[in-house]
Order: sequence, then structure tokens, then C-alpha cells
Amino acid sequence: MTFQNQIPDPGPVIETERFCLRPPQQSDLGLLQMYTGDRRVAEATRSIPHPLPEGATQAFIDRARAPDRVEDVWLLDATRIGGGEVLGCIGLKRMDRNQSEIAYWIAPAMWNTGLATAAVRALLEANPQGCANIFAEVLQDNPASARVLSNCGFAYLGDAETFSVARGASVATWTYSRKLD
Repeated sequence: MTFQNQIPDPGPVIETERFCLRPPQQSDLGLLQMYTGDRRVAEATRSIPHPLPEGATQAFIDRARAPDRVEDVWLLDATRIGGGEVLGCIGLKRMDRNQSEIAYWIAPAMWNTGLATAAVRALLEANPQGCANIFAEVLQDNPASARVLSNCGFAYLGDAETFSVARGASVATWTYSRKLD
């Protein structure tokens, strides 16, 4: 894997063998709308609403490209090797004390293919925000996401709960942390 600072704003492109992680572009609007409009994707996150309101995807792209953003976002793009243009999304939200929180989703057709694990590993290796510590939170009814974190060296911290916009309710979560060298 190589780290290429080809796009200084809104973020670097991170190359892997299977895909690249790249910032969202306006041309991604349709695919992002299709995937985030899927109830299965929305309900596996805390922040994607369902049904997806008009303009929500455009607002997401605009936030991801804003110079004053608090979260850096990358899309998994496999077009270089003949794959899909948008296979999922991963982001790092800045926190205080040189820490960030990682979050991700994968397009349902690509579930159980190792893409989430590969994306998390690539982002950890590149460490584009120069973090000392990364946190993650997964919904307890999504054990596949918990396995991704465990496979990437995250340590379980404890149980909590968060509000899921798509579900309109608080849901139980597992919290994880990973120190970076």
C-alpha cells in the first residue's frame, strides 16, 4: 500500500491492492444516494436517516469537501481494477487530544468480502490525521462490524448506547479503541 497526497483538499488518496480510498466527488451522488437510501445500511449506522431525505446526500458530499470539516471521508473505489466506483465509505472524525473516531459502511452487495477490514487497515496504516488513538463504536446487533475492529487490532472498551437516526431510538453499542504507533 502506498500513501499518495494527490488531492491536498479535501484529503489524500490512499491506494491498496483492491481499491483506493478517495474523497467523495460530485459524480458519486447517485451511488451514494442508492446505498445510503438502503434501510440495511442506514440502520447499521447512527447517523444515516431512513428514509433518506431529499438533499441529504448532497449535503454529505458538501460537508466532506468543506475546508472546515471535522470529519475526513473516503469512498472505497475499485475502478482501477475493474470494480465498482463506490463500494463503501469510511471516515475519521477529529476528537481532542490527538484522537479520532472511525466509522464505516459497505454496500450490501459487498458484505462479507473483507472490504471493511481492508479499508480500516489501510486507513490505520496511512493515519492521515496523525492520530495517537482511534475509537470506534458499533451497534451490538452488527457483530460483523465488531469482528472488523477486532481483526484490525482494536481493543474492546465496554458497552454503551447511542441514538440511531434511522431507527429513531437509542441502541446498544460496543466501544473499541486502538493506539497507533
